[in-house]
Amino acid sequence: MKRLIIIAAAGENNALGKDNDLVWHLPDDFKRFKSLTSGHKIIMGRKTLESFPKPLPNRTHIAITRDEDYTPKFPCTIVHSISEAIGLVKDNETAFIIGGGKIYKQSMAIATDIELTRVHGTFEADAFFPEIDKDQWELVNEEHHPKDDRHKYDFTYLSYTRK
Repeated sequence: MKRLIIIAAAGENNALGKDNDLVWHLPDDFKRFKSLTSGHKIIMGRKTLESFPKPLPNRTHIAITRDEDYTPKFPCTIVHSISEAIGLVKDNETAFIIGGGKIYKQSMAIATDIELTRVHGTFEADAFFPEIDKDQWELVNEEHHPKDDRHKYDFTYLSYTRK
């Protein structure tokens, strides 16, 4: 695999979500997520999988759970560790880690890139994005988007690559 990309949106306090849902609605960020991940394998934890009402189109879903008897509500590949998930994508050009907090934390040591949407606000949350170690990651692109009638918060796309 050439690229294993962590993709996330997190508040200034690294908040990802609360009660298995996002705490903001940013249509342009959803469009970017769809554009970047479409046609690729996406790796996620069970709670992230369960937050989807239906499978995301044009993506292969791989969900990680410790529950050996877990049955997903729609067809997807179930694995029981991050290393098992990585084994399923090793022959792919690009794969994405899409959440949640525990899966992001486990992936930080093995990912090649991070695509982070920094939502400019502090949010109450129960899932958090791990700190980005500036000694290991280099910011290679930054694109700010001010709030508008469709976006309640300013946000910035931050692209990192491993040093």
